Amino acid sequence: MKKYGKFAALIVVVLGTLVYLAVAGGNSNATYYKTIAELGRMGDQAYGKRLRVGGDVESGSIERAGSQVHFVLVQDKTRLKVAYTGSDPLPDTFRDGAQALADGRLDKDGVFQAGKIQAKCASKYEAKPGQMPGQAPSSINTGKRSI
Repeated sequence: MKKYGKFAALIVVVLGTLVYLAVAGGNSNATYYKTIAELGRMGDQAYGKRLRVGGDVESGSIERAGSQVHFVLVQDKTRLKVAYTGSDPLPDTFRDGAQALADGRLDKDGVFQAGKIQAKCASKYEAKPGQMPGQAPSSINTGKRSI
């Protein structure tokens, strides 16, 4: 019976350690998606916290300065200045008017310091005029031959 007691105690210790690591690791890496308005309502609580903020890239706001890229996110006429200093290249879909998510921290000066950027251009995924959604463009070779 002693053998089973030691085995059960070992299992409890291992499971307890795994649960602790999952909870502790999950809390430290948690990021929450916020709108620009929600970020503004957070007040001083927003500073230094790792957050994800989404909005549309304002037309004409993208400026490259050395290794940094500065731009403005807009959502319902609320603006947020963003400075991207990440090591990854910006996505191909990152351009004026694109929907973007910035992952980083808000500085006391009101500039969001982003380390990651995700972007999506809605027009890229829309069907072209005269084409049904899901229909392949006519320029793609489907392998069918016409006689």
